[in-house]
Amino acid sequence: MAFTEIKEKKGSKYYYRTRSVRNGKKVGKKRVYLGTNLNKRELKKAEREADVELGVLDALLTAEEIEILSEVQREYSKQPKRTLENRYETFISLFTHDSTAIEGNTLTLQETASLLFDEIAPSKNMREINEVLDHKKAFDHLLEYDGEITKKFICSLHRLMVQDTLDDGLEDQIGQYRSLQVYIRGVDWIPAPPESVGKDMGVLLSWYAKNKGEIHPLIAAIYFHVGFELIHPFVDGNGRVGRLLMNFILHKNGYPMVNIPNLQRNRYYAVLEEAQVNGNLRPFIEFIIELYQESKVLL
Repeated sequence: MAFTEIKEKKGSKYYYRTRSVRNGKKVGKKRVYLGTNLNKRELKKAEREADVELGVLDALLTAEEIEILSEVQREYSKQPKRTLENRYETFISLFTHDSTAIEGNTLTLQETASLLFDEIAPSKNMREINEVLDHKKAFDHLLEYDGEITKKFICSLHRLMVQDTLDDGLEDQIGQYRSLQVYIRGVDWIPAPPESVGKDMGVLLSWYAKNKGEIHPLIAAIYFHVGFELIHPFVDGNGRVGRLLMNFILHKNGYPMVNIPNLQRNRYYAVLEEAQVNGNLRPFIEFIIELYQESKVLL
């Protein structure tokens, strides 16, 4: 496990990320310099980047968890093609219902499925109806896309996700990194200022491009999701787009997509905040593996 050391000299604080490393019978230390006089947000960002360099992410999965994930992947690969359409309709109904419900949408699962596949609109306001319809459009675009994660791809998902739901006056924010400051209810930190969003997203995308083949896909997916939600690059739709991107990484690497039930929204928020605030991914990893084990449909 890595930890942060603070050394004070002439009134300044110097931060180092340190990890104990065993070499045979000897135990040494690897150390990465983080910076000087960092604020809380700068420190957490530097710690996450240093943990990658120190190889901390490589050791997050236990041997048992790796075998569980391998079995999930094997079972997924055995799914017959003739059930694909049925599995698609079942999963997208669940995923769209839960991902929008986490953000406050009140359509039931049955109303969501009927709207998506029978074109039967419930007696709800148009914003909620459009949230569901737009989520499916973004999801279908994800399935059709065979490239890598880029700014263009992320912004295209956002455009599809919010094109009919953003408040008046925010039309120029559709499919664009935000130019406004946003805030998140229930947390004691503030997302990146708008002038930092492009740079921070560039760093996250560079990290993914460099490490996607070096660490387990589940770790890559979770780490990317945590970083994306921390930056909060859009004025709205960050949670829905972020969960799509996490699933895109899993799907691209031969793993089934994962649905986070609205009933487990509080736990999801808790493991996400633990990763964002304390840099601890373990609760999030355990959560996703449990969801895989409980999943009844693999897409």
